[in-house]
Amino acid sequence: MSKTLYIGEFVAKLDDKGRVVLPAGLKKQLPKDAIGKMVVNRGFEKCLTLYTRKDWDTELGNLSSLNHFNKKHRLFIRHFSNGATEINLDNSSRMLIPKKLCEYAEIKNEAVFYAYGNRIEIWSNSNYNELMDVDADDFAALAEDVMGKEDGGADD
Repeated sequence: MSKTLYIGEFVAKLDDKGRVVLPAGLKKQLPKDAIGKMVVNRGFEKCLTLYTRKDWDTELGNLSSLNHFNKKHRLFIRHFSNGATEINLDNSSRMLIPKKLCEYAEIKNEAVFYAYGNRIEIWSNSNYNELMDVDADDFAALAEDVMGKEDGGADD
């Protein structure tokens, strides 16, 4: 069974009610059975992550392998799933991202949907631009550190 792999960067405006249109270029990449069955959640580095319900269930399955008797594991599970919300698209492909999640990600008027691999991240425009503002030499050094090892991976 193959996974859906997403690609692209899409900017979308939020309306006065806090709704955002799922970009058409992204919507056409989603499995047909995923539309209307999406989950949005806190991501890392002050972004949100949008999952198909199937991918969210896989993530929850991965979390169930953690040791619930270990305090750090319980804390991680709680923080990871804090704010997870099922998202419905209306007839205009708009979704309402909960205010609490928008505040976490500092999303106000514009959102950037950044899709890579099996992930769709939703960023505030300013946080995304700040994250991606990397000097070419710094990016080359990062690539060497992450990808340049003989075994193909980083040391840590």
